[in-house]
Amino acid sequence: MVFVVKQLSIAIVIVVANALSSAFADEQAVNFNSDVRPILTRYCTSCHGGVKAISDVSFVNGASVLPPHGWVIQPGDAQASLMIERIVSDDPDMRMPPPEEHPDPVPTEDVDTLRRWINQGAIWDPIWSIGSLQPGTLDSVAQSDWAKQPLDRFVAARHRLDGIKPSDEAPPRQWLRRTAFDLTGLPPTKEQASRFVDQLQSFANNASDCEAAYADMVDELLASPAFGERWASLWMDLARYADSKGFEKDPHRDAWPYRDWLVDAFNADMPYDEFTVAQLAGDLWLQQNPDKVDSDVLIATAMHRNTLTNTEGGTDDEEYRIAAIIDRVNTTWTVWQGFTLGCVQCHSHPYDAIDHEEYYRVMSLFNNTLDCDLDNDFPTLVIPNGPAKVDAIDSQLQWIESRKQRNDLGVEVAEHARWQALTPEKAESTEGRLKIEGNEIVAAGGTFPVGVRYTLDYSTKLNAITALRTHLLPLSDDPTEWPEQGSVISMMKVFVKSEGGDSRTVTPQTVFVDAMTEPNNPEDALQGNAAGVGPYPKMHGPRWAVFAFDAPIELADGESIQLEIHQKQSTSGQISTPIRRMRCEVSDDVKWCERLASDQYKDAVAKLAETSKNAKLIQGGKLPVVASRPLRQSRETREFIRGNWLDKGGVVPPGVPKLFSASGDPPSIVNRLELAEWLVSDDNALTARVWANRIWEQLFGIGIVETLEDFGSSGASPSHAELLEHLAIRLKATHRWHLKPLLREIVLSATYRQDNRADESLYENDRANRSLARGPRTRLTAEMVRDQALAASGLLNRSMGGPSVMPPQPDGLWQTVYSSQKWKTSAGDEKYRRAIYTYWKRTSPYPSFLTFDAPTREGCSPRRTVTNTPLQALVTLNDPVFVECGEALARSAIEHHASQKDRAESIDSPDVEAVIATMVENVTQQPVSETDASELRSLYDQLCGNDKTGIDFDAMAIIGNTLLNWERALTK
Repeated sequence: MVFVVKQLSIAIVIVVANALSSAFADEQAVNFNSDVRPILTRYCTSCHGGVKAISDVSFVNGASVLPPHGWVIQPGDAQASLMIERIVSDDPDMRMPPPEEHPDPVPTEDVDTLRRWINQGAIWDPIWSIGSLQPGTLDSVAQSDWAKQPLDRFVAARHRLDGIKPSDEAPPRQWLRRTAFDLTGLPPTKEQASRFVDQLQSFANNASDCEAAYADMVDELLASPAFGERWASLWMDLARYADSKGFEKDPHRDAWPYRDWLVDAFNADMPYDEFTVAQLAGDLWLQQNPDKVDSDVLIATAMHRNTLTNTEGGTDDEEYRIAAIIDRVNTTWTVWQGFTLGCVQCHSHPYDAIDHEEYYRVMSLFNNTLDCDLDNDFPTLVIPNGPAKVDAIDSQLQWIESRKQRNDLGVEVAEHARWQALTPEKAESTEGRLKIEGNEIVAAGGTFPVGVRYTLDYSTKLNAITALRTHLLPLSDDPTEWPEQGSVISMMKVFVKSEGGDSRTVTPQTVFVDAMTEPNNPEDALQGNAAGVGPYPKMHGPRWAVFAFDAPIELADGESIQLEIHQKQSTSGQISTPIRRMRCEVSDDVKWCERLASDQYKDAVAKLAETSKNAKLIQGGKLPVVASRPLRQSRETREFIRGNWLDKGGVVPPGVPKLFSASGDPPSIVNRLELAEWLVSDDNALTARVWANRIWEQLFGIGIVETLEDFGSSGASPSHAELLEHLAIRLKATHRWHLKPLLREIVLSATYRQDNRADESLYENDRANRSLARGPRTRLTAEMVRDQALAASGLLNRSMGGPSVMPPQPDGLWQTVYSSQKWKTSAGDEKYRRAIYTYWKRTSPYPSFLTFDAPTREGCSPRRTVTNTPLQALVTLNDPVFVECGEALARSAIEHHASQKDRAESIDSPDVEAVIATMVENVTQQPVSETDASELRSLYDQLCGNDKTGIDFDAMAIIGNTLLNWERALTK
């Protein structure tokens, strides 16, 4: 009987389940990412998210709200779900979200969406952007005669779904102008335009030849050196490139070699995976591949030396070193992952499942580099302008390696030598006070200005000494209190004192340190240079230095050791760096003398001298680069409580947030090289999506995901999800991360080749062109606005590379309280170089660039917001560059039509139309229309007055300036 009842119960359940399934099948399936997650982000996560999780409820991930751990949602039963009950409650004390947070209740349609989602099982999908790349099935996308590339079929499917038709194909000249700007940042030349149009006309009856003509023109543009300049400009926004260091003083920085590396990398079509590794970990890659000849990969590491450096007095170098590390973390995630990670330094992510502690795991990957906010930008490489840069880098690397090899010979002896502690007997200082503590430690207290000198007397039982080791110690033994102020010995003098008070000087032969992490030469401590030896500018733990003698120093009975320590060093913030705690020991081990007398050591010293001499001969820009600290001097990374760098928590191991692994398993990553390799691995699909989306945005003016900087829960959903997947797969798998082949596909596609002139109804219903039913039409970037004026007028200087130039700008813009820097306008045709070579000062960028929406580059700029303001017209009408371009445009057209005998003075009036037509074509790459010709001739006549005996140059110059202000001249 029991068996029958059970069978009956099972049958009822099956019937009910089938009924529910049938009912839900009649409903439209709810997509969590596109339909539900935006509602939760809009109404719930501000109180129940990563920052706050009131009542232990968080809608950042499903575990907190779904069974078995959650209790506010009952999958399959919206009626029984507390979430719905609270949302629809009429009681203001019970309603969610609270009226004081959201005065208006959740809209009915959103409530219905939540109900259907819960009734359909409340499936909590991961963020769409994180999972593995999912190729769209082209077979499922209806064939289209319109399509020219596979990507067109995804767009055509959307057109059919929306019930719209694509626009006609763009006229050849329109497409060529658009493509030339998108690929090279410059308008096509007059010769290119004429040749292209003539080819198409000759192939009018042969479609395949016409397509070949389009392809040939694209290949020509991709091969142009201007390609690298155009696409490097995009990356310079992301890499926050500037020729200055930022903050109030904003002094000069030699960053131009990195800009030139970018141009070369894009022109060479460097695969994006190599491009990524070079910039994030070029130094580590070179260590693992010492036989490679790609030493210029170190130039690429300057990307993360584009951070700001504070050289103002009274500043804490560690505070701004940490600020730079945080900026590198945030920039890396914005550029490669399209995620806003910055908020996680203070608290867990408000919308996505990224824990506060995970931020510092990423920070740990960047926290062990040698740079430390010094005004000399250490470490740097001197990079000459020209082909000698690789040889120059190799020479400097040989010098760096020679320093390390010489020092390692001393470290090797230090680790195995006999040591005996010196006992301090007396300690005096010219300033402050010294006291002797237990364990033979001398400690300092009080205020110590720059230039303080210690005199320390020590006793020893040894009869001879061959080396002296100083242990420089932090004040606190608690690592959470580190780093502390640095301690630098600028000059060490060693004396042997007799019982009677007489003394003799004994001079060490050389100095060895535990690790070469400072910009100074350890042997400076024997020369009296301020740089000296010791941790600088901060002390991240105990450090030591050995002062070695080339022969044993004999000690008679009763003789003692006296040290005179001069301390002249200060930080860039003018803070002194005296020794706070120190312990000394001596060795009588003859290994020291043997090592200094060995051929191995002498060879190392000779090699160091030679490489040092060669390195000093190199002339060029002093480029800041990234270099790692030695493993034995690596910093511990601790969690900052609420983001406060002075309030440290526990030690955090290196790694990445588990959210970003496509496989769901957090990868094991211990350094920047492994991070870079993981970013472009199969376990990370987000990198390909973000880069493909950025490429699309550069061509169409808006990304498939509009929020280029946010692919997370609070970001926009993709307008064409399958198209984005297709582009990402083509980029990563088909083209092996090469940019040029993907660009070629896009600009030859039917989608891109549409006419950008839309009918009124299509434009009104889709102003942003999200349906891709017309060709892209966007305002030129700030750089392109200037470059096209120079190109159209014939003034453009096409020379590439080298230090940045200073074209004319208004006087006085650089007047600041603490800087005597002056803008020195470049001479000759240097001022006509492309915009990418214009000097970029963070506190005062080139004015016309700012007016046309360029960022200051004080931080990473993932996208520019395009504005349309009267100031822009004022710039193009009155800026000296544009006025001069208008004049040159007129002059070149007049000279083109003038006779060889008398070029610019006696042209008959009928030729005015010809001059105007040439000017129009030079600016727009289009033949002048009858309407334009008539209006411009009328303007010319007004400007000339009654004098019509020849060409009026001033009038033509005004017309030239007018043409450069045309809307069609400022768009592509």
